Amino acid sequence: MSAIRLLVLGAVRQHGRAHGYQVRNDLEYWGAHEWSSAKPGSIYHALKQMAKQGLMHAHDLAPSTAGGPPRTEYELTAAGEAEFFTLLRAALSQRDEKVDVLSAGIGFLVDLPRAEAVALLRERVRSLEEWRSTVTGYYTPEGGPEQLGHIGEIMHMWVHSADSGAEWTRGLIERIEGGAYVFAGEGKPFVGVLAEGAANPYATKDVHPGDRH
Repeated sequence: MSAIRLLVLGAVRQHGRAHGYQVRNDLEYWGAHEWSSAKPGSIYHALKQMAKQGLMHAHDLAPSTAGGPPRTEYELTAAGEAEFFTLLRAALSQRDEKVDVLSAGIGFLVDLPRAEAVALLRERVRSLEEWRSTVTGYYTPEGGPEQLGHIGEIMHMWVHSADSGAEWTRGLIERIEGGAYVFAGEGKPFVGVLAEGAANPYATKDVHPGDRH
């Protein structure tokens, strides 16, 4: 799965309707341009591509009175809404997702009901434990990686990754079950978006001129 689709769908969904520069600004505010492929070109391409695929409506607005170019605002369709939740559930539950996909999933975690979020994370733990069991079927961590020569370091890394991933996920589950955060249906959740026109301290310098207006 590509993190960019989940990130862009989720960012648009948080606004209801958003233009490309808003989406880019929000994702840069999250630092997503550092830990994912959410670079300006990828964001604008994803918006246009998903509009063609029927996942978003593209609303072309009139040019500004100041003489700026027209601006396109995007809004999720019913298919886009369904795609967002499909990607989100996969990002949180599958053990083999890349760290950028998991990070994107965490960013939209509270868009789910609390019980469902916990269930998905428990599935991730189960999957990690199953994977660890597969690796240790032919590699004994207690014997150290040297038992297989330097190739054993690969197995050692896999086991360490499974253990640390499961430990972190269990900690998140514990915090959620302890009442942390506001989930869907519980009230107004935290939304990490910038207000229109607000300065973004993390923004990159190049700007898509058609989305400034």
